[in-house]
Amino acid sequence: MARPTEIKLHQKSRVLELAFDDGYSCNLPCEYLRVFSPSAEVRGHSPGQEKLQVGKELVGVDKLEPAGNYAIKIHFDDGHDTGIYTWPYLYELGQEYEQNWKKYLEQLAAAGHKHAGEQG
Repeated sequence: MARPTEIKLHQKSRVLELAFDDGYSCNLPCEYLRVFSPSAEVRGHSPGQEKLQVGKELVGVDKLEPAGNYAIKIHFDDGHDTGIYTWPYLYELGQEYEQNWKKYLEQLAAAGHKHAGEQG
């Protein structure tokens, strides 16, 4: 299991920069972290209960808090602070960013919401 060697929060650009001990690194936007929160509020308690998060384009992070030596808790500026982001989950979010983001935008569109960052 890869572990982070560096975690940097860039509040102005709203990006969490991660570097792992296996050489992998990624930049995860706060909006992405918020809409893919591992909390029950977002994911539900079982498959099919996920709740689409809308209007999170400008969400930021107030603080990061260690959760043992295996994860961080992210306190978002919209009040959301449940869900523990484990090292494997953060790694997976980085690895699967493109497909996850595409799916999220498709889900927003299907629900009749337009992402503020989209053109046209």
